[in-house]
Amino acid sequence: MKRLGGKKKAGDIPLLICVFLMAVFGCLMIYSASSYTAGVQYGDKLYFVKKQLIGVLLGTAAMVGTCFIPYKKLIKFRYPAIIIAAILLALVFVPVIGITNYGATRWIGFGGVTIQPSEIAKYAYALFVAAYFAKNPEKVKTIKGVLPVLGVGIAFCVLIIIEPNMSITMCVGMLMLCLVFLSGTNLKTFAFILIPFAVAVPVLIILEPYRLQRLSAFLDPWASPKDEGYQLIQSLYALGNGGLFGTGLFNSTQKYRFLPFAESDFILSIMGEELGFFGLIIFFACCGFIVYRGFKIARNCKDRFGYLLASGFTLVYGIQVVVNALVVSGTIPPTGLPLPLISSGNTSLIITMASMGVLHNISRSD
Repeated sequence: MKRLGGKKKAGDIPLLICVFLMAVFGCLMIYSASSYTAGVQYGDKLYFVKKQLIGVLLGTAAMVGTCFIPYKKLIKFRYPAIIIAAILLALVFVPVIGITNYGATRWIGFGGVTIQPSEIAKYAYALFVAAYFAKNPEKVKTIKGVLPVLGVGIAFCVLIIIEPNMSITMCVGMLMLCLVFLSGTNLKTFAFILIPFAVAVPVLIILEPYRLQRLSAFLDPWASPKDEGYQLIQSLYALGNGGLFGTGLFNSTQKYRFLPFAESDFILSIMGEELGFFGLIIFFACCGFIVYRGFKIARNCKDRFGYLLASGFTLVYGIQVVVNALVVSGTIPPTGLPLPLISSGNTSLIITMASMGVLHNISRSD
Protein backbone atom coordinates (compact mmCIF):
# COMPACT_ATOMS: atom_id res chain seq x y z
CA MET A 1 0.00 0.00 0.00
CA LYS A 2 1.38 3.40 -0.92
CA ARG A 3 1.45 6.47 1.26
CA LEU A 4 0.62 10.04 0.22
CA GLY A 5 2.58 11.14 -2.82
CA GLY A 6 2.96 7.55 -4.02
CA LYS A 7 5.94 6.85 -1.77
CA LYS A 8 6.27 3.71 0.28
CA LYS A 9 7.51 3.75 3.84
CA ALA A 10 11.28 3.68 4.14
CA GLY A 11 11.09 0.78 6.57
CA ASP A 12 13.44 -0.09 9.39
CA ILE A 13 16.78 1.08 7.99
CA PRO A 14 18.54 1.02 11.42
CA LEU A 15 17.84 -2.73 11.58
CA LEU A 16 19.59 -3.35 8.26
CA ILE A 17 22.55 -1.18 9.23
CA CYS A 18 22.96 -3.00 12.53
CA VAL A 19 22.75 -6.43 10.88
CA PHE A 20 25.34 -5.51 8.24
CA LEU A 21 27.73 -4.05 10.81
CA MET A 22 27.35 -7.17 12.98
CA ALA A 23 28.26 -9.36 9.98
CA VAL A 24 31.35 -7.23 9.28
CA PHE A 25 32.30 -7.34 12.95
CA GLY A 26 31.92 -11.12 12.76
CA CYS A 27 34.60 -11.22 10.05
CA LEU A 28 36.94 -9.24 12.29
CA MET A 29 36.41 -11.61 15.20
CA ILE A 30 36.74 -14.68 12.98
CA TYR A 31 40.13 -13.40 11.82
CA SER A 32 41.22 -12.86 15.40
CA ALA A 33 39.95 -16.25 16.56
CA SER A 34 41.14 -18.32 13.59
CA SER A 35 44.29 -16.72 12.15
CA TYR A 36 46.69 -18.96 14.07
CA THR A 37 44.76 -22.20 13.48
CA ALA A 38 44.16 -21.33 9.82
CA GLY A 39 47.85 -20.62 9.34
CA VAL A 40 48.85 -23.95 10.88
CA GLN A 41 46.20 -26.12 9.19
CA TYR A 42 45.81 -24.43 5.81
CA GLY A 43 48.90 -22.23 5.46
CA ASP A 44 46.66 -19.18 5.12
CA LYS A 45 45.76 -17.00 8.11
CA LEU A 46 42.82 -15.58 6.14
CA TYR A 47 41.35 -18.97 5.22
CA PHE A 48 38.20 -18.70 7.37
CA VAL A 49 37.85 -14.94 6.83
CA LYS A 50 37.86 -15.28 3.05
CA LYS A 51 35.03 -17.81 3.24
CA GLN A 52 33.09 -15.58 5.63
CA LEU A 53 33.52 -12.52 3.40
CA ILE A 54 31.88 -14.47 0.57
CA GLY A 55 29.03 -15.19 2.98
CA VAL A 56 28.74 -11.51 3.88
CA LEU A 57 28.54 -10.53 0.21
CA LEU A 58 25.94 -13.20 -0.57
CA GLY A 59 24.07 -12.46 2.65
CA THR A 60 23.96 -8.74 1.89
CA ALA A 61 22.64 -9.47 -1.60
CA ALA A 62 20.01 -11.80 -0.10
CA MET A 63 19.07 -9.21 2.52
CA VAL A 64 18.67 -6.46 -0.08
CA GLY A 65 16.70 -8.81 -2.33
CA THR A 66 14.25 -9.87 0.37
CA CYS A 67 13.75 -6.21 1.29
CA PHE A 68 11.91 -5.76 -2.00
CA ILE A 69 10.03 -9.07 -2.23
CA PRO A 70 6.54 -8.47 -0.79
CA TYR A 71 6.41 -10.65 2.31
CA LYS A 72 2.77 -11.58 1.70
CA LYS A 73 3.88 -13.59 -1.33
CA LEU A 74 5.90 -15.84 0.97
CA ILE A 75 2.70 -17.42 2.25
CA LYS A 76 2.52 -19.35 -1.03
CA PHE A 77 5.86 -21.01 -0.27
CA ARG A 78 4.90 -22.46 3.11
CA TYR A 79 4.59 -26.03 1.81
CA PRO A 80 7.52 -25.95 -0.64
CA ALA A 81 9.68 -24.48 2.16
CA ILE A 82 9.05 -27.31 4.64
CA ILE A 83 9.26 -29.98 1.93
CA ILE A 84 12.62 -28.66 0.69
CA ALA A 85 13.87 -28.30 4.29
CA ALA A 86 12.82 -31.89 5.09
CA ILE A 87 14.53 -33.22 1.94
CA LEU A 88 17.74 -31.35 2.79
CA LEU A 89 17.64 -32.70 6.35
CA ALA A 90 17.20 -36.23 4.99
CA LEU A 91 20.05 -35.82 2.48
CA VAL A 92 22.40 -35.44 5.42
CA PHE A 93 22.18 -39.22 5.88
CA VAL A 94 22.85 -40.07 2.24
CA PRO A 95 26.39 -41.40 1.74
CA VAL A 96 28.71 -39.15 -0.28
CA ILE A 97 26.31 -36.19 0.05
CA GLY A 98 26.28 -36.09 3.86
CA ILE A 99 29.41 -34.75 5.54
CA THR A 100 30.53 -35.98 8.96
CA ASN A 101 32.75 -33.98 11.28
CA TYR A 102 33.62 -34.77 14.90
CA GLY A 103 31.10 -37.61 15.04
CA ALA A 104 28.13 -35.57 13.78
CA THR A 105 26.61 -35.59 10.29
CA ARG A 106 25.07 -32.14 10.01
CA TRP A 107 26.12 -30.93 6.57
CA ILE A 108 25.60 -31.77 2.93
CA GLY A 109 28.08 -31.03 0.19
CA PHE A 110 27.69 -30.43 -3.52
CA GLY A 111 31.03 -29.87 -5.19
CA GLY A 112 32.80 -27.26 -3.10
CA VAL A 113 29.61 -25.94 -1.50
CA THR A 114 28.66 -27.05 2.01
CA ILE A 115 25.21 -26.43 3.50
CA GLN A 116 23.86 -26.99 7.00
CA PRO A 117 20.17 -27.88 6.43
CA SER A 118 19.12 -27.38 10.07
CA GLU A 119 19.83 -23.64 9.71
CA ILE A 120 17.39 -23.51 6.79
CA ALA A 121 14.82 -25.70 8.55
CA LYS A 122 14.36 -23.22 11.43
CA TYR A 123 13.24 -20.43 9.12
CA ALA A 124 11.18 -22.74 6.91
CA TYR A 125 9.33 -23.89 10.02
CA ALA A 126 8.72 -20.31 11.18
CA LEU A 127 7.28 -19.50 7.74
CA PHE A 128 5.02 -22.55 7.79
CA VAL A 129 3.65 -21.83 11.27
CA ALA A 130 3.04 -18.16 10.46
CA ALA A 131 1.15 -19.07 7.27
CA TYR A 132 -0.83 -21.88 8.92
CA PHE A 133 -2.12 -19.80 11.83
CA ALA A 134 -2.71 -16.79 9.58
CA LYS A 135 -5.00 -18.85 7.37
CA ASN A 136 -6.54 -20.83 10.26
CA PRO A 137 -6.62 -18.43 13.24
CA GLU A 138 -9.38 -20.37 14.99
CA LYS A 139 -7.38 -23.63 15.02
CA VAL A 140 -4.82 -22.34 17.50
CA LYS A 141 -7.43 -22.72 20.25
CA THR A 142 -7.78 -26.49 19.88
CA ILE A 143 -5.38 -29.39 20.26
CA LYS A 144 -6.56 -30.87 16.97
CA GLY A 145 -5.99 -27.59 15.18
CA VAL A 146 -2.41 -27.31 16.46
CA LEU A 147 -1.47 -30.88 15.49
CA PRO A 148 -0.16 -30.00 11.97
CA VAL A 149 2.20 -27.46 13.52
CA LEU A 150 3.35 -30.00 16.10
CA GLY A 151 3.70 -32.71 13.47
CA VAL A 152 6.04 -30.68 11.27
CA GLY A 153 7.99 -29.40 14.27
CA ILE A 154 8.46 -32.87 15.74
CA ALA A 155 9.46 -34.30 12.33
CA PHE A 156 12.14 -31.63 11.99
CA CYS A 157 13.30 -32.25 15.56
CA VAL A 158 13.62 -35.99 14.91
CA LEU A 159 15.65 -35.46 11.74
CA ILE A 160 17.91 -32.96 13.51
CA ILE A 161 18.41 -34.92 16.74
CA ILE A 162 19.62 -38.04 14.92
CA GLU A 163 22.39 -36.07 13.16
CA PRO A 164 22.97 -35.62 16.18
CA ASN A 165 22.37 -31.92 16.94
CA MET A 166 20.77 -31.41 20.33
CA SER A 167 21.20 -27.62 20.29
CA ILE A 168 19.30 -26.92 17.08
CA THR A 169 16.66 -29.45 18.16
CA MET A 170 16.15 -27.41 21.32
CA CYS A 171 15.97 -24.19 19.30
CA VAL A 172 13.26 -25.62 17.01
CA GLY A 173 11.36 -26.91 20.05
CA MET A 174 11.48 -23.53 21.79
CA LEU A 175 10.50 -21.80 18.54
CA MET A 176 7.47 -24.10 18.29
CA LEU A 177 6.36 -23.29 21.84
CA CYS A 178 6.85 -19.55 21.42
CA LEU A 179 4.98 -19.33 18.11
CA VAL A 180 2.02 -21.33 19.39
CA PHE A 181 1.89 -19.05 22.43
CA LEU A 182 2.13 -15.86 20.35
CA SER A 183 -0.57 -17.16 18.03
CA GLY A 184 -3.05 -16.81 20.88
CA THR A 185 -3.63 -20.35 22.09
CA ASN A 186 -5.43 -21.13 25.36
CA LEU A 187 -3.80 -22.58 28.47
CA LYS A 188 -5.19 -26.09 27.91
CA THR A 189 -3.71 -26.39 24.43
CA PHE A 190 -0.43 -24.82 25.48
CA ALA A 191 -0.11 -27.20 28.43
CA PHE A 192 -0.75 -30.12 26.06
CA ILE A 193 2.33 -29.06 24.12
CA LEU A 194 4.49 -27.92 27.03
CA ILE A 195 4.27 -31.03 29.22
CA PRO A 196 5.49 -33.55 26.59
CA PHE A 197 8.22 -31.10 25.60
CA ALA A 198 9.42 -30.86 29.22
CA VAL A 199 9.42 -34.66 29.51
CA ALA A 200 11.25 -35.14 26.20
CA VAL A 201 14.32 -33.12 27.23
CA PRO A 202 15.57 -35.44 30.01
CA VAL A 203 14.59 -38.51 27.97
CA LEU A 204 16.72 -37.36 25.02
CA ILE A 205 19.64 -36.75 27.37
CA ILE A 206 19.35 -40.18 28.98
CA LEU A 207 19.05 -42.03 25.66
CA GLU A 208 22.53 -41.01 24.48
CA PRO A 209 25.60 -41.70 26.64
CA TYR A 210 27.53 -38.75 25.18
CA ARG A 211 24.78 -36.37 26.34
CA LEU A 212 25.03 -37.74 29.86
CA GLN A 213 28.77 -37.21 29.68
CA ARG A 214 28.26 -33.61 28.61
CA LEU A 215 25.75 -33.09 31.41
CA SER A 216 28.28 -34.49 33.86
CA ALA A 217 30.95 -32.19 32.43
CA PHE A 218 28.59 -29.24 32.81
CA LEU A 219 27.94 -30.04 36.47
CA ASP A 220 31.65 -30.52 37.22
CA PRO A 221 33.92 -29.83 34.21
CA TRP A 222 37.07 -30.23 36.34
CA ALA A 223 36.15 -33.88 36.97
CA SER A 224 37.22 -34.59 33.34
CA PRO A 225 39.51 -31.66 32.43
CA LYS A 226 41.06 -33.47 29.45
CA ASP A 227 37.88 -35.00 28.06
CA GLU A 228 34.26 -33.80 28.18
CA GLY A 229 35.04 -30.92 30.52
CA TYR A 230 37.95 -29.57 28.46
CA GLN A 231 36.06 -27.23 26.13
CA LEU A 232 33.98 -25.63 28.87
CA ILE A 233 37.04 -25.12 31.07
CA GLN A 234 38.91 -23.41 28.22
CA SER A 235 35.88 -21.24 27.52
CA LEU A 236 35.71 -20.18 31.16
CA TYR A 237 39.45 -19.45 31.14
CA ALA A 238 38.92 -17.16 28.13
CA LEU A 239 36.03 -15.29 29.74
CA GLY A 240 37.88 -15.01 33.04
CA ASN A 241 41.06 -13.81 31.35
CA GLY A 242 39.10 -11.01 29.68
CA GLY A 243 38.02 -9.43 32.93
CA LEU A 244 36.18 -6.12 32.68
CA PHE A 245 38.03 -4.55 29.76
CA GLY A 246 39.59 -7.48 27.89
CA THR A 247 43.11 -8.26 26.77
CA GLY A 248 42.68 -6.19 23.61
CA LEU A 249 41.68 -7.09 20.06
CA PHE A 250 43.85 -9.89 18.57
CA ASN A 251 45.44 -10.56 22.00
CA SER A 252 43.60 -13.74 22.99
CA THR A 253 45.70 -16.63 24.25
CA GLN A 254 42.94 -19.26 24.11
CA LYS A 255 42.76 -19.02 20.32
CA TYR A 256 46.18 -20.67 20.08
CA ARG A 257 44.47 -24.04 19.80
CA PHE A 258 43.56 -24.22 23.47
CA LEU A 259 39.86 -23.59 22.80
CA PRO A 260 38.29 -25.86 20.14
CA PHE A 261 35.94 -24.24 17.59
CA ALA A 262 37.15 -20.78 18.60
CA GLU A 263 36.05 -19.32 15.26
CA SER A 264 32.61 -20.92 15.27
CA ASP A 265 30.58 -22.25 18.20
CA PHE A 266 32.79 -20.67 20.89
CA ILE A 267 33.69 -17.38 19.23
CA LEU A 268 31.84 -15.56 22.01
CA SER A 269 34.50 -16.80 24.45
CA ILE A 270 37.24 -15.17 22.36
CA MET A 271 35.19 -11.98 22.21
CA GLY A 272 34.89 -12.02 25.98
CA GLU A 273 38.64 -12.54 26.37
CA GLU A 274 39.64 -9.76 23.97
CA LEU A 275 36.86 -7.24 24.59
CA GLY A 276 36.07 -7.98 28.23
CA PHE A 277 32.81 -7.79 30.13
CA PHE A 278 31.97 -4.30 28.92
CA GLY A 279 32.68 -5.29 25.32
CA LEU A 280 30.22 -8.16 25.64
CA ILE A 281 27.66 -5.80 27.17
CA ILE A 282 27.88 -3.61 24.07
CA PHE A 283 27.64 -6.66 21.81
CA PHE A 284 24.55 -8.00 23.60
CA ALA A 285 23.02 -4.53 23.45
CA CYS A 286 23.36 -4.73 19.65
CA CYS A 287 21.77 -8.19 19.68
CA GLY A 288 18.99 -6.82 21.88
CA PHE A 289 18.52 -3.95 19.44
CA ILE A 290 17.93 -6.42 16.59
CA VAL A 291 15.44 -8.41 18.69
CA TYR A 292 13.69 -5.21 19.82
CA ARG A 293 13.34 -3.93 16.27
CA GLY A 294 12.08 -7.31 15.12
CA PHE A 295 9.34 -7.50 17.74
CA LYS A 296 8.48 -3.84 17.16
CA ILE A 297 7.98 -4.63 13.48
CA ALA A 298 5.77 -7.58 14.47
CA ARG A 299 3.72 -5.46 16.87
CA ASN A 300 3.14 -2.72 14.30
CA CYS A 301 2.19 -5.09 11.48
CA LYS A 302 -1.54 -4.98 10.79
CA ASP A 303 -1.99 -8.45 9.31
CA ARG A 304 -1.67 -11.73 11.20
CA PHE A 305 0.77 -13.37 8.78
CA GLY A 306 3.22 -10.48 8.96
CA TYR A 307 2.96 -10.39 12.75
CA LEU A 308 3.70 -14.10 13.13
CA LEU A 309 6.39 -14.15 10.43
CA ALA A 310 8.26 -11.21 11.99
CA SER A 311 7.90 -12.79 15.43
CA GLY A 312 9.14 -16.16 14.17
CA PHE A 313 12.21 -14.81 12.36
CA THR A 314 13.08 -12.63 15.35
CA LEU A 315 12.70 -15.59 17.71
CA VAL A 316 15.02 -17.77 15.61
CA TYR A 317 17.74 -15.15 15.96
CA GLY A 318 17.08 -14.31 19.60
CA ILE A 319 16.81 -17.90 20.84
CA GLN A 320 20.07 -18.89 19.18
CA VAL A 321 21.97 -15.92 20.63
CA VAL A 322 20.71 -16.71 24.13
CA VAL A 323 21.45 -20.44 23.90
CA ASN A 324 24.96 -19.82 22.55
CA ALA A 325 25.70 -17.36 25.37
CA LEU A 326 24.42 -19.82 27.98
CA VAL A 327 26.59 -22.60 26.55
CA VAL A 328 29.89 -20.69 26.45
CA SER A 329 29.33 -19.33 29.96
CA GLY A 330 28.65 -22.79 31.38
CA THR A 331 25.04 -21.96 32.32
CA ILE A 332 23.68 -24.95 30.38
CA PRO A 333 25.42 -28.13 29.16
CA PRO A 334 27.84 -27.57 26.24
CA THR A 335 26.50 -28.20 22.76
CA GLY A 336 27.50 -27.02 19.30
CA LEU A 337 25.60 -23.93 18.15
CA PRO A 338 26.80 -20.97 16.03
CA LEU A 339 26.42 -17.39 17.17
CA PRO A 340 24.21 -15.76 14.47
CA LEU A 341 25.93 -13.21 12.21
CA ILE A 342 29.23 -13.74 14.03
CA SER A 343 30.33 -17.39 13.93
CA SER A 344 32.14 -18.84 10.94
CA GLY A 345 29.64 -20.55 8.63
CA ASN A 346 27.92 -19.22 5.55
CA THR A 347 24.61 -21.09 5.73
CA SER A 348 23.66 -19.46 9.02
CA LEU A 349 25.00 -16.06 7.96
CA ILE A 350 23.26 -15.88 4.58
CA ILE A 351 19.86 -17.11 5.72
CA THR A 352 19.94 -14.92 8.84
CA MET A 353 20.66 -11.82 6.77
CA ALA A 354 17.95 -12.81 4.29
CA SER A 355 15.45 -13.13 7.15
CA MET A 356 16.36 -9.63 8.31
CA GLY A 357 15.54 -8.37 4.83
CA VAL A 358 12.09 -9.94 5.23
CA LEU A 359 11.69 -8.10 8.54
CA HIS A 360 12.54 -4.86 6.79
CA ASN A 361 9.98 -5.59 4.09
CA ILE A 362 7.32 -6.19 6.76
CA SER A 363 8.26 -2.87 8.37
CA ARG A 364 7.47 -1.12 5.08
CA SER A 365 3.88 -2.33 5.05
CA ASP A 366 0.95 -0.14 6.10
